[in-house]
Amino acid sequence: MTAPPAPPRQMWPLYAAGFTTAFGAHGIAANLGGHTKGAVTSLLVLGGLLALYDGAEVVLKPVFGTLADRVGARPVLLGGLAAFAAASALYAGANSPGWLWAARLGQGAAASAFSPSASALVARLNPAAGRGRAFGSYGFHKSLGYALGPLLGGVVVWVGGLRLLFAVLAVLGGAVAAWAALAVPVVPPLPKARQTVLDLARRLADPAFLAPTAALAAATAALSAGVGFLPVSGRADGLGTVATGAAVSVLACCAAVVQPRAGRALDAGRIEPRGGLAVGLAVTAAGLACAMLPGLTGILLGAALTGTGTGLITPLGFAALAASTPAERLGQTMGTAELGRELGDAGGPLLVAATASLATLTYGFGALAALIALGALGAFAALRPRTGGQ
Repeated sequence: MTAPPAPPRQMWPLYAAGFTTAFGAHGIAANLGGHTKGAVTSLLVLGGLLALYDGAEVVLKPVFGTLADRVGARPVLLGGLAAFAAASALYAGANSPGWLWAARLGQGAAASAFSPSASALVARLNPAAGRGRAFGSYGFHKSLGYALGPLLGGVVVWVGGLRLLFAVLAVLGGAVAAWAALAVPVVPPLPKARQTVLDLARRLADPAFLAPTAALAAATAALSAGVGFLPVSGRADGLGTVATGAAVSVLACCAAVVQPRAGRALDAGRIEPRGGLAVGLAVTAAGLACAMLPGLTGILLGAALTGTGTGLITPLGFAALAASTPAERLGQTMGTAELGRELGDAGGPLLVAATASLATLTYGFGALAALIALGALGAFAALRPRTGGQ
C-alpha cells in the first residue's frame, strides 16, 4: 500500500520557508539601491551587497544539504530559520554599513541551510505518487515570495526604512521556525553506505541528475533575465512603469499558477518528467524569443510564455530529482541542485547583458532563447530511443 501524503499542517511550514527565502532575497535586493544612502556609496558596493546573498548560497547549499542527510533535515531547517531571524535582527538593531554587510551575508548563509532542507523534507514526507503536487505547492509559495518581495518590501521601506524591513524578516524567520518546530515531524536520517568522492562524482554526472538540474538552471536563468530586463526593454519602447511592472507581474503570476497544476498532472500520470521538462524548455525559449518583438505585445507574450515554461519545469525537475535519488541522499541532491539554480540565476542575466553590450538587448534575449532552445532539442532527442523501443 502506498503511504498517504503528509497532512497540510505538516507541509505549510515548509511552504512558508520557501516563501521566506524568496521574499528575503528579492525584498531587500529591490530596495537596497534607493534606501541605503549611507551604506551604498557606489554601484560597486551595491553589486557586492547583492552578490553576498547569492554567493553564500552558491558555496554553502551543497554543504548544508549534505549535513541534512547526516543529522536530519529538520534540525538544519530549524537552525537555518533561526539563524535567518538572527541575521536579519543584526541590521534592524544596529544601523551601520558594517552590520548591513554582516546581516546580508548571514541571511544568505542561513537560507543555504533551510532552503535545501525544506526541499528534502517535501520529498521525505510525501510518497513518490504525491511529490509532484507537493513540489508544485512549494514552488507556488516560493514564486509568491519572489513576486511579492519587491512590492511588499517597498511598502515596508516606505513606511519605516530598510531597518524596518530587516525587522519584519527577523519576525518572519522566527515565526516560521517556531511553526516548523511545532508542526514538522522528526524525520530521522537514514543509514547509508559510505560514499567516496568518486561515488559522488558518478552520481552527479548521471543524466538522471544532470538533466533535471540543467532544466532547473535554465528556468531560473530565464526568470532572472525576464524580471531584470523586460522592464528595460519596455522603457526602450516608450512604455511607462505601470506597463513594465505589469509585465513582470504576468511572468511571476504565470510561474506561480502553473506550478501546482503541473505537479498535479504529474501525479495523475497525465505528463511524465522527461517529456514535461522538454516542453517546458521549449515554451521558455519561445517566451524569450517573443521578448525580442517590439512593443507591449512582445513583452507580455514573452512574460506569459516564460512564466508558463518555468512554472512547468520547476516541480517536474524537483520531482524527477527526488525520484532518482536514494532517500538517504536527498539533502545532498537538493543542495547541489539548488547550486545549479543559483548559477542559472547569475548566468542568465550575465549572458543577456554581455550580448546586449555587444549588440542590443534584443540580441541578448535571443542568445538566451537559443541556448535554452538547444537544451529543449537535446531533451526531445533523448526521448526518441525510449519512444522507439515501445
